[in-house]
Parts: sequence; C-alpha cells; structure tokens
Amino acid sequence: MAPPGRAARSAIALAAGIGLALAQPPLSLWPLAPLAVAVLCWLLARAPSPGAAARIGLLAGFAFFAAGLHWVVEAFLVDIARHGWMAPFALGFLAAGLSLFWGLPFWLAARARLAPGAAALLLAGLWTLSEFARAHVLTGFPWALPGYVWAETPLAQTAALFGPHMLGFLTLLGGACLALAVLGRGRMARLAPLAAALVAAAGWLWGAARLAAPAPQRADGFTIRIVQPNAAQRDKWRPEMIPVFYRVHLDESAAPPRPDAVIWSESAVPWLPDEDPALRRDIAGTAGVPVILGANRREGGRWFNALFVIAPDSSVAARYDKYRLVPFGEFLPLPALFERLGLSGLTGGSFSPGDGPRVIAAAGIPPFLPLICYEAIFPQGMRAGRRPDWLVQLTNDAWFGTSAGPWQHLAQARMRAIEQGLPLARAANTGISALIDPMGRMVVALPLLARGHVDAVLPAPLPPTPYALTGDAPWIGLILVFSVTCITFGRGIASRALTKNTSQS
Repeated sequence: MAPPGRAARSAIALAAGIGLALAQPPLSLWPLAPLAVAVLCWLLARAPSPGAAARIGLLAGFAFFAAGLHWVVEAFLVDIARHGWMAPFALGFLAAGLSLFWGLPFWLAARARLAPGAAALLLAGLWTLSEFARAHVLTGFPWALPGYVWAETPLAQTAALFGPHMLGFLTLLGGACLALAVLGRGRMARLAPLAAALVAAAGWLWGAARLAAPAPQRADGFTIRIVQPNAAQRDKWRPEMIPVFYRVHLDESAAPPRPDAVIWSESAVPWLPDEDPALRRDIAGTAGVPVILGANRREGGRWFNALFVIAPDSSVAARYDKYRLVPFGEFLPLPALFERLGLSGLTGGSFSPGDGPRVIAAAGIPPFLPLICYEAIFPQGMRAGRRPDWLVQLTNDAWFGTSAGPWQHLAQARMRAIEQGLPLARAANTGISALIDPMGRMVVALPLLARGHVDAVLPAPLPPTPYALTGDAPWIGLILVFSVTCITFGRGIASRALTKNTSQS
C-alpha cells in the first residue's frame, strides 16, 4: 500500500485511538484492541520520520484519553456555575499530557531504524514500558491500561499470573503480530498472527477453567453488609440533606438480619468520628456490629481522608489515612504556581497523605487491606507486608454521575481482586457497590443510583497468586530484555536488507 499522507495518517491515528478506548470497559469491544494496535504499527512503518511517528502516537493517545476519560467532565458540572468553564480545559490538558506516554515509544521505535516488522515488535515493548511509567511518574495514573480491555473476558484471569502490565504487553504484542502479516516477509510473518492467536486461546481456556471453579468459602461464614445511600454529589453536603443521608445509613445498617460487619462508603458522614463520641455511640448502638466507614480526620493543622472501624462499644478500633491523593481533587501540585494564577482554591482545601498501605486488624473482623477510592487503581499498592484476608474499597463515584467512570473504576477493582486472589468489598456512595470474589466475579451488587444494602458471605482468600508473590519487577525486566533483543536483531535484519539492495543495484 502507498504510504498515506500526513492528513490521512492523522485521521487513521485518531480513529485507532478511539477504537482502543471503545475496547475498554464499560463497552469492552475487545476485538478492536488488537486491530487498532495493528493499524498503528502499520502507520509507524509508513511514517517518513521519527517526528511523524511521534505525531501518530500523540494523536492516537489524545483520542484514546479524551474518549476514554470523558467522564472527568462530570466532576466540573456538579457546581457548573463555578467550575463548568474548566471542564473542556481539564479534559483537553489531561488527554494531551497523557498522550506524551504514547508519543514517546512511537518516536523511539522510529529512531531505532529497524526493519518494519522488528519496529512493530519493538513498539509493543516500548509502549508497555511507557505505560508502566505512566503508572508511576508524578504520583502515577494507571487508569485504562491496555490489559484492561480483557476485564470482561476469561483472559483477565491471567493477571493472577503476571499482573496487568504483562497482560497489556501481550495485548500490544498480539496487535504487532497481526501487523507482521502485512509488514513482514517469510515464515515469521505468516506464523506470528497464528502464534498470537494460539497464546490468546490458551489464556482464554485457562481463564475459563479458573472461572468454572466456585469461590472458596470461609469456615466462619462471616457476613458483611454494604450500605449505599445514593447521595447525589450536588446534594450530599447540603445542610438539609446531611441528616437525611445519615438516617439512610443508620436504617440500612439496622435492618434485620444482623450481619457480622457493616461497610459505609467514602466520606459517609461530614463529622469527625475521632472527636465525636456521640456520633460513634449512635452508629455503634444502631448497627450493633463493627462498622467500617469513611470520614475526615484532623491532626494538628493537617486534614486526612480516612477510614475508621467503629467497634460495637463505640470506640475507634482502627483508622487508616488515604496516602494516594487525587491531584487537583485532594491536593494541589505546585501550589505556589497555582496561587500566582489565582487558582489556589481549586481543590477546596488539601488533604495530607497517610503513611502508606497497611493491613487493618480489628477485633471481630478478618484482617483487610483498606483502599480509599483512587487507591484501587494502583496494582503496585496492594503489598503491605502481611497478607490480608480481603480488600475493602470505600469510594464516592457520585462525582462522575452515570458516565463510564464508575464502571471503569469497578473494572479496575475487579482486576485487583484477580491479581491478588483476594475478595474485595466495595462500598460506593451512589454505586456501583459490590462484593467481588477472588476471581473478580461479583457475588452481589447494587447498581448505580440505587439506595439500599446487600448482604453476602465473605469468600475465603485464595493462596497467594504468582503476581502477588512477584509483583511487576520480573515481568518488566523481561519486557526490557525483549525490547533490547528487538533492537539488536532488528538492526541486523535491516543491515542485511540494505547490503542486499546495494549489491543488486
């Protein structure tokens, strides 16, 4: 095929980026993912310069993040009079900034000056490494990683073996293998797509067999109750509505039959449990069992987004401070700069980070690892020394209405359960609340915009998964070795081709 012009390359790159976004939850049109990657590899091979290759990656990334993260606009529409004007700028700057993590691997792959097939394979490795960097740089933002396109399929179970980044690498590598059918020559070009299909089929069958097994059961039959008040964000802190939503929490917690523990969502109450014994007595007296809830706390002049365990005797049995804070939502990066720009009040006040992940052991509750909202999107934040029996996520997704945001957040929580082999209880203010088993299946759930509670017996944890034992390090090392190998052999192939062409001429 003739190399496309700049306008055509740009249009195709934008379309491929949108296709990759559609492959993510909640639509989960996963067949689009390898096809879109293959198209982008073909564009890379037809790019006339490294700069043109970088533009392909940047445009695809911008389209992907703009389409996939469009839900961030909803947060600015909660108080549209004050913040509505920021919505397009927030989405545009976010998509543009994150697209740099796509433009860089395309530029590097083109700079390597390899044969087209080798460049496609190299791109898969470099792209994965760049996505790994996105999960860590500047506090990290590992939302919508490539491997999440399989969240609704049996292939997601392979994350228990090697985690989301290796799953993302295999996804990108599968697309590169499809591109080899067009870009490469000889037996390798013919066999690469077949090999990719066989690997995907093997993973699919292994995942299906894993999902066919029932969830392991606890011997004690520990029952949890998840309460969802369905408090719209624009109503949540209105003075006349605060007691209404608080009453909902209490009534749902007291409904028979009595569970073994009750879970409320993030920032469930506006008061400070540490400093309000009457509040704790009200909660404990109504529930009669330990209550896990989200609320703020203060220490000196610092404020924390916290999780509390209120014991039946109304004492604070345990507390945990969120340590991964949302930039611009819970703290303001570069505060001096934004103060000069007159935007120092953008967050409405900043929280201080907690000390880091830790397992909570409170009387009457199996030990759990707490996750407050945003913390559940980080696969690297699940290791805290002692292995817990389960994960507990408190979140408030009301900021994002009925958009794709709550569904994507839920999908990532389910991936954490699969990766760690641990059940996860998720209490969300307006949904989606759920109990998730160690294979990522929802045992019970409350949908978006529903008020009520669900009770379920907590599943037992699985033995530590391979990924829980190893983390990302060995797999990222393997991808580095793969990328170096592509450069070494790809340059050899390109050099031999150049020599052959020169001798023929």
